[in-house]
Amino acid sequence: MCNELTVREGNNGGEISAWSPADGAAAGLAERMVEVHTADGVCEAFFVHPSSGRRPGVIFWPDAVALRDAKKAMARRLAAEGYAVLVVNQYYRHSRLPVDVSFDTWRSQEGLARMMPLLRALTPEPVARDAAAFVAFLDAQDAVDTSRGIGTQGYCATGAVALRTAAAVPSRVAAAASFHGGGLVMDAADSPHLTLADGRAAYLIAIARDDDARAPGDKDVLAGAASAAGRSAEIEVYAADHSWCVSDAPAYDAAEADRAFARLTALYAKL
Repeated sequence: MCNELTVREGNNGGEISAWSPADGAAAGLAERMVEVHTADGVCEAFFVHPSSGRRPGVIFWPDAVALRDAKKAMARRLAAEGYAVLVVNQYYRHSRLPVDVSFDTWRSQEGLARMMPLLRALTPEPVARDAAAFVAFLDAQDAVDTSRGIGTQGYCATGAVALRTAAAVPSRVAAAASFHGGGLVMDAADSPHLTLADGRAAYLIAIARDDDARAPGDKDVLAGAASAAGRSAEIEVYAADHSWCVSDAPAYDAAEADRAFARLTALYAKL
């Protein structure tokens, strides 16, 4: 894969339709809830793919509000583009679905006290174990083309998890995307940005404008890490605020979400 590095700011066009089917059958898809056995237990997940043929697999890490209808709709939209998409319950060690969190959770001390242990459990070691299990699950499915690479994407708290997934299974994960990801650059030996040296993926890092305002140097650190690792990376600050990609989020921005989706499908076209 060629070494390309693109850093952008602002709106560069390229919107596509925001249409998302109400259910998979409406778009010629097959979907079901599945259980993925990992080294640490059993993870519930939503698996959706075209009804016929074999397609590249995708590991979809939901945002902090977890697997829900909005994430299933996003997965159906991606599957309709020709991918076999596994949306996981990243909190399975502590909670089965539905996880009792919402965007309102962040607005109270009680909610934060319930949420933070779930997020803090997403440390590098269990994430690496989960990544291997999810790759193995996808590779065992008839709907997945194992001759193609696997993609992975994360939102908010799981943007960093997507980067770690690429590093955990570099032989299979060929593309990784972070949308309004938090904590990508930290002053720590296991900072997510340093994992770019361990992966073989191409990267898409879509940054919210308010996140960039709080940490304007992060995009440059990420670009430097990608360049040093010889990895292809598109890094852009979008004209929207944190969580803009997610339809049930207060900051949802349909136009910028469509543009981010267009860049995601361009990334995955190379799998």
